[in-house]
Amino acid sequence: MRAEASIMHLDLDAFFASVEQRDKPSLRGKPVVVGGIGPRGVVSTASYEARVHGVRSAMRTTEARARCPHAAFLGGRFDAYREASRIVMDRLREESPLVEPLSLDEAFVDLAAGDDFDPARVRDQVERLRADVERLTGGLTASVGVASSKLMAKIASELEKPAGSFVVAPGSEQELLGPMQVTAIPGVGPATAERLRRVGITTVEELRGPSPDELARLLGNASGTSLYRLARADDDRPVVAERETKSVSVEDTFATDVTDRAQLELVAERMARRVAARLASHGLSGRTVTLKVRHHDFETHTRSTTLAGPTDSAALLADTARALLAQTDLGGGLRLLGVGVSGLADWVQDDLFGASAPEEPDEDVPEAYEPEVPRWYPGMDASHDEHGDGWVWGAGLGRVTVRFETRHTPPGPVHTFRADDPALHAGHRGPDAPGTLHT
Repeated sequence: MRAEASIMHLDLDAFFASVEQRDKPSLRGKPVVVGGIGPRGVVSTASYEARVHGVRSAMRTTEARARCPHAAFLGGRFDAYREASRIVMDRLREESPLVEPLSLDEAFVDLAAGDDFDPARVRDQVERLRADVERLTGGLTASVGVASSKLMAKIASELEKPAGSFVVAPGSEQELLGPMQVTAIPGVGPATAERLRRVGITTVEELRGPSPDELARLLGNASGTSLYRLARADDDRPVVAERETKSVSVEDTFATDVTDRAQLELVAERMARRVAARLASHGLSGRTVTLKVRHHDFETHTRSTTLAGPTDSAALLADTARALLAQTDLGGGLRLLGVGVSGLADWVQDDLFGASAPEEPDEDVPEAYEPEVPRWYPGMDASHDEHGDGWVWGAGLGRVTVRFETRHTPPGPVHTFRADDPALHAGHRGPDAPGTLHT
């Protein structure tokens, strides 16, 4: 534990939804939900205007629509999210060389590793940083916590959400943490909280009562030992600038349950080739291949096999994925399929498996066997030869409705076109485009 509050946790507020509100003037101040927009979709992020109606991340989109039917339900625009994230992470690295991204919208920063860190002026440093983030990203806000440990910094960043900051004074950690619900500790989810509730533990203060052995018997050795320490704000984990990639995977949820084994084999092959391409692009290889399936009744299972050595061979990964699928019961059909590789290394044992068939291009796998993705979906960027840049407001029945506005314009007009109108294009052409989207 550090003697000063020098570990910062920054969390961009309602990130995906905030990017959409920034880029779509007509949605500012209104409920926005980003995620899967189909009947099996799941909410990724909800704006604060949607959250007051009970919409939360990981909620099924159908339930979110029932709770907040007047919200704008949008598919994701990851080019825009990645660009906003890059701007924020670059700014954080100006503050310190030790930045540990946790996702696109949050990161730990070791402020003490920076050249100009002064514990007496940490609040000024945080407010200057928050103002810079908002200015550089065109209006995105961040919540920040600073403390003597990662645990308390992350908890502190939640205390003044949204668009606020909290600095935990060294020595006050246990007093601050004690009255909180056990779910305030990162990693304590509903299942763990329910186990603790059954033995009369609902707050962190109550969690300090059992011995390490008692917690281990209740939750398992690793979880019990970890929670015993974290309940006492005992956390000495360092900020790690480069987080190790543990696995590379691809998965998709099908529009309807798929029972045809030949079709699933082709999907698994295509996924394996996409994983191989990602491995190769990062100079990585892997030994353990995992197939993930979710059945029609939501039961989820994985099968894995470990190869003799690390590989990034698309053909070998595809063969292995098909072999794992052959061992899988498809009764009732699958709603989700995924292929992943773990046990990563930065080398490939090229001759371990002997000569193999030549790699076939990804395009040889028929597109018809990929999960169906609409050409036009609500929220995606679009442009028109006459009307300029805008975004898809709605689509269906051979028509596409576009609202023509960007982050730099007032709310714009709405026009409807044929879906095959040659003047209508996916992506933006203007200067603030996050990158052309292809569907």
